[in-house]
Amino acid sequence: MKGLKLLTAALLISAASYAQQADIKPASPGVTYGKTINKDKAISLSALNKKFNHDTVYTGKISGKVTEVCKKKGCFMKLKQDNGEDIMVRFTDYAYFMPQNIVGKNVVVEGKASVTETPVERLRHYAKDAGKSSQEIAKINKPKKDITIMADGVLVTD
Repeated sequence: MKGLKLLTAALLISAASYAQQADIKPASPGVTYGKTINKDKAISLSALNKKFNHDTVYTGKISGKVTEVCKKKGCFMKLKQDNGEDIMVRFTDYAYFMPQNIVGKNVVVEGKASVTETPVERLRHYAKDAGKSSQEIAKINKPKKDITIMADGVLVTD
């Protein structure tokens, strides 16, 4: 009986998850998620990096290419920088989600970008949790600066 209840609960959760994904519009040029935005005055990720030579926060529009999206429900995505590193994009108040087919698409996001610094201790903790070897963990000796974006809206450009 207990097993049947667990199975029923699991099926209901799976169905709810699938229904949420089914409600998300597929990504195609012109589709917006969250706040409706346009691509006017959007800066590139390399221009954003230059702004962070002097500031730690930028509010406005940023263009980039999506390299990854949360596989569970589209609750975050990543944009690829020229240096090969990703920028994490989350969505204000989890008010909207991204479809799986947005990977590889060019987008404009509008919101607040900021630079954060992750201390060595936390980086080592993450590495340990990820199953890295003690040699790999020992090589972590500098804090890491990351750019994150909290987006109010996303526009698929192509």
